[in-house]
Amino acid sequence: MSKIRVLLVDDHTIVRQGLRALLDSHEDIEVVGEAENGRQAFEKAEQLIPDIVVLDITMPNLNGIEATRQIKKLNLEIKVIVLTVHDSEEYVHQVLQAGASGYLLKESAVSDLVSAINAVRKGDIFLSPTISKVVVKDYIRHTEGESKAFDSLDILTGREREVLQLIAEGHTNREVARLLTLSVKTVDVHRSHIKEKLHISDTAGLIKYSIRKGLISV
Repeated sequence: MSKIRVLLVDDHTIVRQGLRALLDSHEDIEVVGEAENGRQAFEKAEQLIPDIVVLDITMPNLNGIEATRQIKKLNLEIKVIVLTVHDSEEYVHQVLQAGASGYLLKESAVSDLVSAINAVRKGDIFLSPTISKVVVKDYIRHTEGESKAFDSLDILTGREREVLQLIAEGHTNREVARLLTLSVKTVDVHRSHIKEKLHISDTAGLIKYSIRKGLISV
């Protein structure tokens, strides 16, 4: 049987090194690449086509939730496992809705990561044992359509969510344009549309909204 090809994504080098050491000790798993933010994760996923991407949620340039959406849009066969310190219901719901197959807390990575990789590779969903049953039930309720709660993030396009995160991280329109390979005028248009859709009038409001929605951390 061929090895399970894994891409590791975390903005902390020491975390990636620890995960690589853990996975390298298993003969049936091969770490094929590393990335330090969501944008690099997408680029490496497109280049390497790994079986599984293990990524954090809170990362610069492009957060793990949006990176998951883009990776799944790129190739549905690539499985995503989120490895994070966050155990909030909001994060779990957004991550699974974005297409992730696993949600694992870093505190249990040593004991659960390999199990998560094997489970997800087989097509199963793997959730860290410490994630509450209430959160799992809430996710199922959402996916089955029993809850129609409106999420304002859904009205933004993928590009608008990218622009929003970069603005919230403190980048100027010119810097956003450079990072996304867009014109400054196009970024201005995206910024205006974001404010209009979210009914937010200033940058401070966009930052507060992004923190509340988990696009950036403080």
